[in-house]
Amino acid sequence: MQRYFVEEKNNNKFILNKEDSYHITRVMRMKIGEKIEIVSSKKTHICSITVLEPLVEAEIQETLKENNELNCSVTLVQSLVKEQKMDYILQKATELGVSEIIPLITTRSVVKMDKKEIKKIERWQKIVKEASEQSKRNQIPTIKNLVTISELSKITGYDVKLLCTVRENTKNIKNLLSNSIEGAKMIVVVGPEGGFTEQEEEQLIKGGFETVSLGSSVLRTETAPLFIMSVVRYIDMR
Repeated sequence: MQRYFVEEKNNNKFILNKEDSYHITRVMRMKIGEKIEIVSSKKTHICSITVLEPLVEAEIQETLKENNELNCSVTLVQSLVKEQKMDYILQKATELGVSEIIPLITTRSVVKMDKKEIKKIERWQKIVKEASEQSKRNQIPTIKNLVTISELSKITGYDVKLLCTVRENTKNIKNLLSNSIEGAKMIVVVGPEGGFTEQEEEQLIKGGFETVSLGSSVLRTETAPLFIMSVVRYIDMR
């Protein structure tokens, strides 16, 4: 059953936006009476389509008792990478349960992006919305505004602050998280393809980030977030 996210409910029915209405009527070719899943305020409703034009309307038939979210909150700080890799990271991290994604400007980032590039962030938000629908999540991750290393080093409000590094004598992420993940609000930083500079790492460490290792192999920047989220998800499911 197709899943859609709708922000507001009008009595016992939902009115879907133009894009989702197009998907239902033109792509899926659904008819009046067919069922869809609608998530609103993290609650999932089985709904029956009652109107197709100009916008799809659907009435609630049943509200499900489900929660497909992790028991912890994970904010992924991802250094800017090329468009195809960024799309992949956003999609897969969403499928694995990430809560927020913050794009990061670094010295060695191949891609340069201005903080005013709202259209790119809107496009990324669309990618995570579609990935949330596909993976049957109860919420859509938030794409935050672009930050610098200096801004990131001052960030607060997290129980666990991790910086992925290839430094020697660094704690393994699995061992570090095993006893501190339940209900935690954590933030994890992944570097660019060329890695962080020593000055960038030192600035984040001074800001309270703890360095962690992802194992003996050096992972690509697009692989690291998937490894991290897989570890978190595995520990969360125990």
